[in-house]
Amino acid sequence: MSEECKYSCNTATETLEWIHAIVKLIAPYRYFLDAHVVNFFKDRLWEAVDEEWMDCLRKEPVENLLRIPSGVVRDHWPGSLKKFILTLRSLSLSREQADFQELSGMHITSISNVLAQGMNHKKKHEVEALSALVSLVSDQVGARTVVDVGAGQGYLAQVLAFDYQLSVIAIDACAHHGKITDARAERIKKHYVSKMHKNCTKQREFSVPKTVTCRVLSSDTLKALSNSPAENDLTGNQHLSQNCSVSQPSRLAEDILPSLSYSDSTLVIAGLHACGDLSVTMLRTFLECDKAKAVISIGCCYNLLSEEATGIADSSCGFPVSQGVKFAGVMLDKSARDLACQSADRWRGLGEHAGLHNFELHAFRAAFQMVLFRHYPNILLESPTIGRQGKALRRQQNQRILESNLHHGGPSEFGEPREGVAFHHEYSSIQNSKSSESRAVDRYSLFVKFCESGLDRLHLPHLGDTAYSAVWRESESYAELIGPYWSLRAALGPVLETLILLDRLLLLQEYGNDLEARLLPIFNPVLSPRNMAIIAKKIRN
Repeated sequence: MSEECKYSCNTATETLEWIHAIVKLIAPYRYFLDAHVVNFFKDRLWEAVDEEWMDCLRKEPVENLLRIPSGVVRDHWPGSLKKFILTLRSLSLSREQADFQELSGMHITSISNVLAQGMNHKKKHEVEALSALVSLVSDQVGARTVVDVGAGQGYLAQVLAFDYQLSVIAIDACAHHGKITDARAERIKKHYVSKMHKNCTKQREFSVPKTVTCRVLSSDTLKALSNSPAENDLTGNQHLSQNCSVSQPSRLAEDILPSLSYSDSTLVIAGLHACGDLSVTMLRTFLECDKAKAVISIGCCYNLLSEEATGIADSSCGFPVSQGVKFAGVMLDKSARDLACQSADRWRGLGEHAGLHNFELHAFRAAFQMVLFRHYPNILLESPTIGRQGKALRRQQNQRILESNLHHGGPSEFGEPREGVAFHHEYSSIQNSKSSESRAVDRYSLFVKFCESGLDRLHLPHLGDTAYSAVWRESESYAELIGPYWSLRAALGPVLETLILLDRLLLLQEYGNDLEARLLPIFNPVLSPRNMAIIAKKIRN
């Protein structure tokens, strides 16, 4: 049960209306947005939530809690709670993968084994869909050159070059990635040349991606990039693949793209999960570079976006970027932007046991914060990072279970399970084991291991059992509230991501009638939660 979205974003006016509705809705719930859940016990975060909501949800089965971020409610819940969840859903972009048959001329083809080498299932799915979309848009705007921003190891760039015969410039901040891209491209080229020779087919020239190493600097104007422009070698229709080490700052729109593109060529700028501000840089570059006729941007890592300080008009910040959102005075701190990265689809797919044990890990981390607060208060002033301690414990236990199963001839197909599933396997195996050692392992002993692992990472001495047990006894009585609180907070994730994406779309729509822009979910949201592409094309020269 969920309400359909009542808003649209076909024009700047419609988009801004949608944004204002989101801002109005989330205003009373800033306590969720600004919360650091590691302080759940220390700051008694549950006390800020409607008491009727918490009393209701603390009794709910885990599977019902996991469906809250997807906008699913139960009839017996309080009316105000149902309205909150359903309204959030109605203001969120639909993440269901688009029907590409509606895009005339777009055909997704399976990547060959040689091109797919090194890709996991998620990456292959993403590259197949995005490369087909980039090819379609390139044809629509008459461009034969694609700039792959944040190219990584060149998976997208190589598919565009070898399968779609596009000229590709692959820009990445890591020189090592450029070398890998070059090496893979040469191996792929040799494979195809050898195959043509073996089959006695007509030889054709292959365009390998040109790699450029550019280090992204601070967020000034269009994100200053260092570069030394690569020279194009068009002899025999061959395109040199070069790494450009750089020294002097250059603007991406004014220097790098025009100097790297072919003189008679127009550009399409594309990026598959370009991190943080880089996705916004792509949009600004598209607006300012005359040769850029289209952009396809799929962002990620909203928590890494730079944010405009109050009273300081920095046009290069990552959020907000549109004038409409800036004038509305909307601000999201890192905690809220991190929340925007939550995936309702993955929450829904966790299952009861995985969800339960994920909640228990959050309780461990929040209780560990109490240990630090009481026994090492100075360390909290340094904002310590202890890493994914639960994940480390799960890996250790999973390895022991795997070895035990192999030794006894049990199942061996563990692979790399999802975070919650992994914990479920090891935790259940511990609890269900018939050995005396396993029977002695309970939630408290796991909490002690969690604390000691965290203290080790912080280079702090271990505490006595009394210190751990005192914190655990105090926290355990409220641990059942972690699931309801976390689920309600996660329900804000999709609407916060919607706000960030609409802000980017509005930036393009504010440009005027010289371009058309849209949002389109192009990946399966379970496989790839950041599945929303911003697609824009200039319709006038």
